[in-house]
Amino acid sequence: MPRQGLLFLAVPDAAVHGMAARVAGLGPPPGLSVVHVSGALGLDALEPLDDGPIGSFHPLQSFSAPREPEAWRGITVAVDASTPALLAQLKRLARGVGAKPKHVTDDQRVLYHAAAVFASNYVIASVAEGVRLLEELGWERAEAEAALVPLVEGVVANLGRQGVVKALSGPIRRGDSATVSRHLTDLNNSDLYRMLGLVALGIAREAGLDPAAAERTRRALTRNVAATRRRRGR
Repeated sequence: MPRQGLLFLAVPDAAVHGMAARVAGLGPPPGLSVVHVSGALGLDALEPLDDGPIGSFHPLQSFSAPREPEAWRGITVAVDASTPALLAQLKRLARGVGAKPKHVTDDQRVLYHAAAVFASNYVIASVAEGVRLLEELGWERAEAEAALVPLVEGVVANLGRQGVVKALSGPIRRGDSATVSRHLTDLNNSDLYRMLGLVALGIAREAGLDPAAAERTRRALTRNVAATRRRRGR
């Protein structure tokens, strides 16, 4: 059987449907499979081409700039397709570049993509907040980033070796409610610190944090929340 053509639409999410319509208007050859590379969009984004095989191929990796082929090694690629044959082809393609294919359907896309945002974009947002705090102490931005990036790399390495629960460290993992309270005092009761702290506390409980220490830490994280918000609203 002759090999069928495969066309990837590597365009911004907002342009996928329009580009699919343009391709459809050109009269693509019979048997051409068209695939988008969005993590958030389902196959319906390729609706103008749905009289033929359509699919999605989303690498779970950060490409803020061009990267070497090694960036594909060991990552997960979310794949979906309108036909079993195309799905199998996309899985083979993922394996061919050293990645692990995972079938992610349209109804799973939103939570899948939100998970990716937490693990990538929001990590940067958290580091940016750390950089901002060091800048308040008079550090240069480059100096702050140079200090924090190795810490992040160490955390990621621990995460890869030990998993989420065992990799957690720091005052919340220890149940050090006094330190948490001091942080909140100097941070003017940061809502971001509180929200992330409560997530970390759930992980710490799973890791075996003493229930009494966990409750003290929970109280430290939630103390005076309403009063602080009232003061800000004045």
